[in-house]
Amino acid sequence: MSFSTKLRAAWSARDSMLCVGLDPDLAKLPSGIEQSPRGVLEFCRAIVDSTADLVCAFKPQIAYFAAIGAERELEELCSQIRANHPEVVLILDAKRGDIGDTAALYAREAFERYGADAVTVNPYLGTDSLEPFFAHTGRGTIVLCRTSNAGSGEFQGIDVNGEPLYEHIATTAATKWASRGDVALVVGATYPAELARVRSIVGDMPLLVPGIGAQGGDVEAVVRAGRDSRGYGLIINSSRAVLYASAGVDFADRARTVASATRDAIRSASN
Repeated sequence: MSFSTKLRAAWSARDSMLCVGLDPDLAKLPSGIEQSPRGVLEFCRAIVDSTADLVCAFKPQIAYFAAIGAERELEELCSQIRANHPEVVLILDAKRGDIGDTAALYAREAFERYGADAVTVNPYLGTDSLEPFFAHTGRGTIVLCRTSNAGSGEFQGIDVNGEPLYEHIATTAATKWASRGDVALVVGATYPAELARVRSIVGDMPLLVPGIGAQGGDVEAVVRAGRDSRGYGLIINSSRAVLYASAGVDFADRARTVASATRDAIRSASN
């Protein structure tokens, strides 16, 4: 099953556009969890199992694992998600951007080593840097477009022939790239006007939307600006608000409570 088909099935079956980001910070692990790679795995496994029925996707951020030498634990976590929750989309947040053999190896890492349904990539090096990801038929390539960080406009907003650069990325994604692979875009929740503009350019293409919760993005504004013609179309990510809902032994239960409330807020905004 392709990335986009699996995602549409998850949206429909779960009536959920919530994605939980798995960004395990050793310094923020709750009491009773060892500050180690194995502790990170235990923590993330508990979060996954407590929220899996509420989400359309999980998005592990590779840097949180690689920085502490926990790549093997990330492999185990991805295997658990695929085996125990196969209907949930697995997105590897890696933001890779390179060319030639290096790009091909990054694609193999995401899709073969970790078994991800999709991976985030940086388009700065151009279409040839994305081709190795497109070559993995049925896997998703999620391209940075208008990101949620405060400094994103420094380059993404530069005027290019009368349009900001991020709009050129959206147009290229909807035309050239969509004809070559299973493509989605990253557009931040903190810029709802730009999110609406991207939606108008790309039609029903999926959009990964970080920036709600701790980053301050408004759920209602995101849904209003970004939903597709079917009322879905969004992978709305929440990481810290869910992961660190409690520092105690009840962390998994509290994570479920926050995830459920976030999913319900998204549903309400969609009506």
